[in-house]
Amino acid sequence: MPKFLDSLPMILSRSLDRVMPSYRRLFQANDLTDQQWRVLRALWEKQHLTSAQISQITLLPPPSLVGILDRLEKKNLIGRLRSTEDRRHIHIIPTQKGRALMEHMMPMVESIHDDFMQRVTAAEWDEFNRILNKLSEPTKKRNLA
Repeated sequence: MPKFLDSLPMILSRSLDRVMPSYRRLFQANDLTDQQWRVLRALWEKQHLTSAQISQITLLPPPSLVGILDRLEKKNLIGRLRSTEDRRHIHIIPTQKGRALMEHMMPMVESIHDDFMQRVTAAEWDEFNRILNKLSEPTKKRNLA
């Protein structure tokens, strides 16, 4: 068994604690929470998504996502469009103000990312992603009780 500080949860927590403050300062300067950022970032990449798709991509549970979407809509950063094919489906899209925020923030996000990337080689980054993706894959559940 690994020592406490060498355990996977502690390594991941320590890494997150060192990485996120740079991003959180940027989010706060733009009046966003981490969760709101995740939703906007997904929408900026995909242009329109249903709330179920956003939940899956961002790992935000649907009950939490409802409030996040409401707050983003009140800030006029997203809009909701009912599907013409199936009126039960509502697509979430970034508004003009939301896209302007993307243009404003993405260069700073890229700068933060680049600062961290200078610490590793491209090969190390690829390996890091490969390992984390492997660890993120579903496993057979064992009864630990």
